[in-house]
Amino acid sequence: MDDDGADVPSEGDTNLGGRRAAWQAQHLGPAGASLLARDQAVFLRQSLSTPCLGTVRRAEGIWIEDADGRRYMDFHGNSVHHLGHGHPRVLDAIRRQLNALPFAPRRFTCEPAVELAERLLALAPPRFRDGRVLLLPGGSEAIEVALKLARLATGRFKTLSFWDAFHGAGFGASSVGGEALFRSHGIGPLLPGAEHIPPFACFRCPFGFPQPSGRPDLALCRLACARTLAYTLGREGDVAALVAEPIRAVPYLPPPRFWEQARSACDDHGTLLIFDEIPTGLGKTGRLFACAHAGVTPDILVLGKALGGGVLPLAAVLARPGLDVAGELALGHYTHEKNPVLAAAALACLDVIVQDGLAERAAELGEHALARLAEIARRRPLIGEVRGMGLLIGVELMQPDGSAAVDAAEAVLYAALSRGLSFKLTMGSVLTLSAPLIIERADLDRAIDILAESIDEASGAAR
Repeated sequence: MDDDGADVPSEGDTNLGGRRAAWQAQHLGPAGASLLARDQAVFLRQSLSTPCLGTVRRAEGIWIEDADGRRYMDFHGNSVHHLGHGHPRVLDAIRRQLNALPFAPRRFTCEPAVELAERLLALAPPRFRDGRVLLLPGGSEAIEVALKLARLATGRFKTLSFWDAFHGAGFGASSVGGEALFRSHGIGPLLPGAEHIPPFACFRCPFGFPQPSGRPDLALCRLACARTLAYTLGREGDVAALVAEPIRAVPYLPPPRFWEQARSACDDHGTLLIFDEIPTGLGKTGRLFACAHAGVTPDILVLGKALGGGVLPLAAVLARPGLDVAGELALGHYTHEKNPVLAAAALACLDVIVQDGLAERAAELGEHALARLAEIARRRPLIGEVRGMGLLIGVELMQPDGSAAVDAAEAVLYAALSRGLSFKLTMGSVLTLSAPLIIERADLDRAIDILAESIDEASGAAR
């Protein structure tokens, strides 16, 4: 599930009751309350967006500050803040480019856009070295371009993806996504041929194989999720593409050998593999690309969110050689396709990630955080599982009977916000922590301390 997927359970509700209203009453000052009221008066209401939970007047590094001066460590960031907020090298690159060339009409190319495409292909897995790139203004558009390309390359229109996935809010992206929030409530028919299967989620295995402790019994399940995928591709017979996150941003990690078997099944049935790394790519999981953990390379790789340096919106579609098949059509004919300012921000972002070794740093800090959280979990039965890769970490809460502890998770969220830590709540009961890659270990440890204190408060064991 993408970082724009399900969040605070009541965040989009028009009835601001319960914990949310109580938290706002306690923590919003006059400036924040006034700005929220003005926001609600002018924006279309929609879940996860309007009405908002709070305000921001300043963001720098790992911190955001609201209209009344309250500060929060941002472990949410909509997955764009790999470099933190307002990284000086990104801002300097944007300023220089604004002075040099602020815009390029679509029929002309420019140096920053070409350099960015070259850089992305050079950094990508070797299979993409002689491939092609298309730049887009956002991740949802990039997913839809990937779908168009897969249709053209295969002559097929069907897709296979996972329930509970989020791939964007456009009609095509919502079609391959698997969240009811973006697919129902009268929105109407989506793309034909968008088939779905149960996702890999060992702790909450949809096939019922986890042990009572919640730990997966991989010997018993024998990769039922991968077998179902292969079976479905075989029965459908004409699927253009499998669209998936190599590591689900919930986060859920694939069981060993899952992607190896999935890649083999795609190859057997002439199906392209599209990896959506919009929230998980560019170092977040401890490798520059999340697919490196999977041990397989997709045919099409989609990037976004952090690519704009946490400042500007930008996404990219990378296609392996042999998929440059749309010369007579318009896959993604966008006004800002080769915008030099967007490209300059992305180039600066890539420079920082690579030159400062931020992916390697995420791996090191993530190992430290997971060890600390595992120790915390041993003394707190409310925690069912701690899992993650790099600085994408999930703490799943469960009831004594093994069911999802949704109410407790919401309580933890607001307790943590009261202590100055903001993170994402996903799948109802997963505390999803996505720290910026620039975070200092001391700040990471403080955030973990806040989380432990908040879990204790929510479980009635606050000291």
